[in-house]
Amino acid sequence: MPRIDIPDLPVPRTALVTGGSSGIGRAVAARLAALGCRVAVGFNSRAEAAEEVMRGLDGDGHFALRIAIDDPASVAGAAAALRRRFGFLDALVNSGGATTPVPAGDLDALTDDIFDRTVGLNLRGPFAVVRAMRPLLEAGRSAAIVNVSSIAARTGIGSSLAYVAAKGGLDALTVALAKVLAPRIRVFSVSPAGVDTGFVPNRTREQLERTAERFPLAHVTEADDVARAVLACIVDLTSSTGIVVPVDEGRHL
Repeated sequence: MPRIDIPDLPVPRTALVTGGSSGIGRAVAARLAALGCRVAVGFNSRAEAAEEVMRGLDGDGHFALRIAIDDPASVAGAAAALRRRFGFLDALVNSGGATTPVPAGDLDALTDDIFDRTVGLNLRGPFAVVRAMRPLLEAGRSAAIVNVSSIAARTGIGSSLAYVAAKGGLDALTVALAKVLAPRIRVFSVSPAGVDTGFVPNRTREQLERTAERFPLAHVTEADDVARAVLACIVDLTSSTGIVVPVDEGRHL
């Protein structure tokens, strides 16, 4: 058989991972560093955890970076720090966010404050980071943005109706940004089901397992499952943009 030449794919040289101090963000940072990428481990209040993640990464050139995604001054300061430290970004992973569980049927419990904070952290925050990092990404090589969304945007089932709405908005924003930022920057959403992290307060492994039994693959999604999908978007899907990639054990089916 004739030899098939497979071109080398561009490996990201620098990346910012918001929410990098734990869960999915931590797993993404580890995967990126293992490729030889220098990673800015974004955090809000968990400085010690971010430093621990940073010290455990393969390679060198990493640093922990405070970026409160709901604070314009913090986002602008983070962009300036990245400009000084890296000069460009090849990848931005918007993994930062938070949720307040509220039963879907209890509309009164979903207060305006909870709704606004949920949308601010999970929709407006990622947009603010993209807006601030755009010049750095445009200076990068084969640059990509990956927004960590949720299958809740598709199923309408999540930790709260506000969270469902915010992630639906994030997926729509992904499609819109893919058009606006082309051809210099590719944009993706990675959309997991319930992931075995501490993201949702008081959710147990046993609850996740009972739910996962109803999925086609009957498996609880781990943080590294999501991280590998994020890397696929950044490294492998060089001819794709504006798509939502489910990482949900088939829940969307």
